[in-house]
Amino acid sequence: MLDLSLADWLSLFTHFMSLSLLAVGGAITTAPDIHRYLVDETHWLSDAQFTSSIALAQGAPGPNVMFIALMGWNVGLNAAGGLGAGWPAVALALWGVCITMIGILIPSCTLTFVATRWAHQNREMLAVKAFKSGMAPLVIALLIATGWLLTGKHENPAQDWPMWAVSAISTLIVWKTKTHLLWLLAAGALLGGLGLI
Repeated sequence: MLDLSLADWLSLFTHFMSLSLLAVGGAITTAPDIHRYLVDETHWLSDAQFTSSIALAQGAPGPNVMFIALMGWNVGLNAAGGLGAGWPAVALALWGVCITMIGILIPSCTLTFVATRWAHQNREMLAVKAFKSGMAPLVIALLIATGWLLTGKHENPAQDWPMWAVSAISTLIVWKTKTHLLWLLAAGALLGGLGLI
């Protein structure tokens, strides 16, 4: 059971607010820093809870940002001592969901609304064109960092060659064809279910 004070909850909220403004390319690009903060620094989540939150949210239909809600849920649940604590644990878990989701959504939504209106009105400016061109490599780098983090800490990466092969093949298929991503997810699930990866 974690002993989270009001200052801890405020720290969680402000951390997600600051990450919100750095979520270029979507909330998933903030996963490495969320891991650093929630798992390595504060120990409010275990590594397994972190990875499971992302995997469950990405596997479920809905917006990409759902993993933030699951992390907030797990922080609240851990603070209450788990589901065995009954309704107070559920209430604290829901509080964690609210804290993290409001923190991650409000700043970025506000900034996006204001910035896109301004950029649309000034779309012919060289600075606006340069900014748009410069953001693409940044987003790709953040997604690669997130993917690297989610692959886990493997003792011998050479043994995981099937996983790397599936990742490379999937990347090529997405890049070169118009194959729907659900087919690739289904193929990955089938390979995983058969124990091939």
